[in-house]
Amino acid sequence: MTTTTTVTTTTTTTTSHPGPPPFGRALCAMITPFTEEGALDIDGAQLLADRLVSEGCDGLVLSGTTGESPTTTDAEKSALVRAVREAVGGRASVVAGVGTADTRHTVELALEAEKAGADGLLVVTPYYSRPPQEAVEAHFLEVADASGLPIALYDIPGRTGTGIEPDTMIRLAEHPRIVAVKDCSYDFLGTQKVLNRTDLAYYAGCDEHILALYAVGAAGYVSTVANVVPAQLRAILDAFEAGDTPVSARLQQRATPLIELMMSAGLPGTVTAKGLLAELGLPAGPVRAPLRAAGREAVDGLRAAYEEFTAG
Repeated sequence: MTTTTTVTTTTTTTTSHPGPPPFGRALCAMITPFTEEGALDIDGAQLLADRLVSEGCDGLVLSGTTGESPTTTDAEKSALVRAVREAVGGRASVVAGVGTADTRHTVELALEAEKAGADGLLVVTPYYSRPPQEAVEAHFLEVADASGLPIALYDIPGRTGTGIEPDTMIRLAEHPRIVAVKDCSYDFLGTQKVLNRTDLAYYAGCDEHILALYAVGAAGYVSTVANVVPAQLRAILDAFEAGDTPVSARLQQRATPLIELMMSAGLPGTVTAKGLLAELGLPAGPVRAPLRAAGREAVDGLRAAYEEFTAG
């Protein structure tokens, strides 16, 4: 009994953060709905945002990779923030993806997102040019200095070609507006090193890591899969918070087939999310080139995995 009490107390101390998570716990990396003609679907975006918040999301991340940021215009990004802000009001945080390969352009997008009503910014590591760590650090600091909004760093070296090394992350945490990380690094040891040394709020950016990262002190998740199962993913966190680790683990395990099909079966998450949302009669629309819509076989598989996961 004494040993159990000691372990519980230690776990509570090491996984706590000073204050609530900056953007909530259950965040969805929301798709950007388009009309059948390929234009921004404002009405669809508002309907989807309202549904996601009503079913458990306390934060929405717009214009990330899932939101097709490489193929939406600056004006569309701003319009999307304004529309979603209007739809969800103060019920959820609105985080705008503003990261690009160009520091100057990123700063411009950050300022526009602030004007449009965003609560925070998601800033990805500059991609393709593969800057060294000192340049990565300078990029993030310039963006953080330019805007008054809190920033989540987006570490996804598999897409950008450049990771944010733990020591760089620790230095960046000293900036008062750099408050969070969307973690797609697949470096669990490095993540724990930063958690141990900083107050950064970590969000699992890979759905298969939701529970694992939360258990070692993360703030929550930023999920593409949440576009279709927001309540079910939120239940993983809720069960863990209630002290029911076996239930939380089982929910994470039951999500595996859907996560695998949506994120690891050869199609981008944007494509699978939009394909499944359309199948369910929810706002989505086409993807923009160079992406291509999911085929019938893929959508049928997604629908089957979705129905199995949500069955009970």
